[in-house]
Amino acid sequence: MKITGPNGTGSAAGPKGTRPGAAGGFRLPGVDAPAGAAPASSVNRTASVMGVDALLALQDVGGPLEGKRRAVRRAGRILDVLEEVKLALLDGRLSMGQLDRLRRAVRDERDLTDDPKLENLLNDIELRAAVELAKLEQAAPAA
Repeated sequence: MKITGPNGTGSAAGPKGTRPGAAGGFRLPGVDAPAGAAPASSVNRTASVMGVDALLALQDVGGPLEGKRRAVRRAGRILDVLEEVKLALLDGRLSMGQLDRLRRAVRDERDLTDDPKLENLLNDIELRAAVELAKLEQAAPAA
């Protein structure tokens, strides 16, 4: 391939034929040229289409850290709800809606995990939310 400038390329030269008087090299009698090779332009068109397909596939897959980013976002949601519940417990104004949001966040995360340690932690959070919800339900009729 010939480079024609800082950002350009020239067309690639095809294979050079052997000169009739050149010595050396293997030759079969009766065979003068190789069977018809495909023109380079058809390869270029196919390569550009394959390039677009590859880019679209990479966009769908995402980078190697994309799964981790999504997990951090989901965990951030649970941590935000836990912080809200903690502050409400300390202030004595915990509501059933807050506990319900926490249970839903944990349930959504449980569907997307396969880590046993995380599963145990989610079980503990869900159990604590159920206990606090039972306390609220028991205190509601008395009030």
